[in-house]
Amino acid sequence: MADAKGLGASAYFGVGAPGYPTFPGLAPLLPLPAAAGAVGTDGCDDPDVSPLDRHFMGFAISLAAAVEGQTAPNPNVGCVLVRDGRIVGIGAHLRTGEPHAEVHALRMAGEAARGATCYVTLEPCSHWGRTPPCAVALRDAGVRRVVVALRDPNPLVAGEGLRILREAGVEVQEGVCAQAARRVHAAYLTRVERGRPWVTVKVAMTLDGKIATRTGESRTITGGEALRAVHYLRLRHDAVLVGANTVRRDNPRLTVRLGGEGQEIGKLRVVLSRSLDLPADADLFRDGLAPALVATGTEGDREAERRLGDLRVEVVRLPAEDAEGEVDIPALLALLAERGVNALLVEGGGETIARFVSRRLVDRFVVFVAPRLLGGREAPGWLAGEGVAALAEGLPLEWEGTARFGADFVFVGRPTSQDG
Repeated sequence: MADAKGLGASAYFGVGAPGYPTFPGLAPLLPLPAAAGAVGTDGCDDPDVSPLDRHFMGFAISLAAAVEGQTAPNPNVGCVLVRDGRIVGIGAHLRTGEPHAEVHALRMAGEAARGATCYVTLEPCSHWGRTPPCAVALRDAGVRRVVVALRDPNPLVAGEGLRILREAGVEVQEGVCAQAARRVHAAYLTRVERGRPWVTVKVAMTLDGKIATRTGESRTITGGEALRAVHYLRLRHDAVLVGANTVRRDNPRLTVRLGGEGQEIGKLRVVLSRSLDLPADADLFRDGLAPALVATGTEGDREAERRLGDLRVEVVRLPAEDAEGEVDIPALLALLAERGVNALLVEGGGETIARFVSRRLVDRFVVFVAPRLLGGREAPGWLAGEGVAALAEGLPLEWEGTARFGADFVFVGRPTSQDG
């Protein structure tokens, strides 16, 4: 078992520099050239695709992966312009409302874009939104050939961008490195095609499956290197969700803390609370770094809702899925998707995770395991709920990779069958 820092340009952790872990199907981190070899070409072995097309599309996919978690509700697209075998322009969509990847690449290339080949991870858009259509920009710049990994399933595009290019006489090739591109665009595709965010469950547990002691102590289950990996994981998601018990017990901030003082990054924080009995002094309600949303059922306390409103915390009442007033998880995911959340990170606790698992609404598990035993009948495990009665009813997983962070291990896997 290799240490995470020593894996170098692997498809799982590390992309050629210490301190830059990555997760399969999520996003590699800088430096980009190493990431291009590590992730961009993984899943791009079609023998009918030329080595040059694989190489340049791999780089485009790595550009897309590098900005995962910052473009929602838009997709994280990467683009590379090549003329006479040389890169003349590169681009990635950085934030909604700003220029798309193709526009950045065209601006860099200038006149060199005429007669060039464009490698882009997702079909160029064809509609006027906050920015002009990229298919038109490529056509007007005189690009000779466009190589696309995936069609955009957004009904506003859905092949129209490719039609514009073909009708203008531009050569279009589809499906190059499609498998690799689907992994990098998984969050956006899940929201558009399934009407919900991509859901990752993160777990930090001891070797005996505990997430806290019998007295509730839990904040230092894993070590510092694993904790940094968790912050990278948060960076690649649009929202972080926990249950009310986690807020009451741990007072988590649920932010990204990778830089120095004053460089904390906030993501949308989502809390599930049946009663709204939440501490008003919780850090995530008061730090002002990002919005906080509390989802509750129809029976949530009205006075508690008013107090949270005074803290500028949004309380959303959703249908209850049972007599106890627990929030309906599919309804919550649909709401988040409507608000443009592409990727949701669920961090616990055990009851909350169980509700996603039992409904087959998890796309990936990232499980950190500390070499420590806690024991105790009353010590909580990472997966609670009612559980299944028969082994055949359990959720089968396919492990995608594993690595080591200091003394801790991490296992990354996905369900082999999915209903949600």
